[in-house]
Amino acid sequence: MPIVGSRGLTPRSYGFGGAGKPNAPTINSVTVASATSVTIAYTLGANNGASISTIGFVSSPSIALTFTNTDLDGTITVTGSFASNTAYTFTMTATNTVGTSDSSSASSSVTPLQTVAVSYLLVAGGGGGGTDFGWDGGMTAAGGGGAGGVLDSSTSLALSTTYAVAVGGGGSANNSGGNSILGNITAVGGGGGASTNSNGKNGGSGGGGARAVFAGYPERTPGAGTAGQGFSGGNGGNTFGGGGGGAANAGTTGGEGTGASGGGNGITSNINGNAIVYGGGGGGATGNTFTPVNAGAGGTGGGGNRYAGGGAAGSGNAGTAGLGGGGGSGHSSGNQAVGASGGNGVVIVKYPSSNNLTIGAGLTAATSNNVSGFKVTKFNAGTGNVSWA
Repeated sequence: MPIVGSRGLTPRSYGFGGAGKPNAPTINSVTVASATSVTIAYTLGANNGASISTIGFVSSPSIALTFTNTDLDGTITVTGSFASNTAYTFTMTATNTVGTSDSSSASSSVTPLQTVAVSYLLVAGGGGGGTDFGWDGGMTAAGGGGAGGVLDSSTSLALSTTYAVAVGGGGSANNSGGNSILGNITAVGGGGGASTNSNGKNGGSGGGGARAVFAGYPERTPGAGTAGQGFSGGNGGNTFGGGGGGAANAGTTGGEGTGASGGGNGITSNINGNAIVYGGGGGGATGNTFTPVNAGAGGTGGGGNRYAGGGAAGSGNAGTAGLGGGGGSGHSSGNQAVGASGGNGVVIVKYPSSNNLTIGAGLTAATSNNVSGFKVTKFNAGTGNVSWA
């Protein structure tokens, strides 16, 4: 029996009322609207006798997409969690009461989320050293200021997106330092050192505790550090105030005659091509001695001084500017001895030389190319916005 060949007839998809599913739509263009959304311009195909009620989109690579399904005016915004630096194409369908159309041809490709790899060093402002207020000869060996919190890591940031930057200032006597910020990343200001009338404050690293030189006067506890950024301050011991915590370890417990109230050590970073120590705690004050004595100094903090006799006061040394060191504390034989200020912090970012950084008003910064293949921007002060391209 002879074989009967096909006559090339196209099957019809009409229902009982003669209607059929829509023809495939056409995607005309896709443009990036933001890091998480694209705008798609399209043309619907013939509805074949039944009104189109919904449209659908699929991306390649495939991710979940969100859009308003009643937008049938030829443009639509589609939102999704796009992977960074990845090209996406889109296809589209239309649906009526009979069925869903064939998919459109794939769109041209777009890359919604374009990012830059950024290494960063955030150093918050150091806490101020504690003050011996000299009340009634209270003779308090005050605690050193805690170092500003230090974060040394890397991240991916979106291009053409605004990020806030803030450089934390050093805390004045007894007060904590300011936070340093890059976008949603925050380094916490160092805690102020304990004084005659207050405990050491919590912070990136905690302020050192205070020790009463004579019985009957209250001792003050040290402050705690922030996990991943710094350590707690040291307790006061014998007649020494405790050292402020550092970014690498805790401030040491004071001990008379040993110089053991140094602030905690800082950490070393070479993000700008040079090995520099950041975030040392301030030294605690000495107490029961009769000659001027410097307590131990942390990596970038200052030691407290004490002068004997005549009510002379010895104030601490300030934390080093731009390194986030805690301020040294003060002690007096009767008069007020003011703790020193902490050092202000810094924000440093390193990124590929092929990218450019726009720095907004309010920030003091300088950019160099001293690391091969990278630009390094150092923010020394201020608050403002930046964006990469």
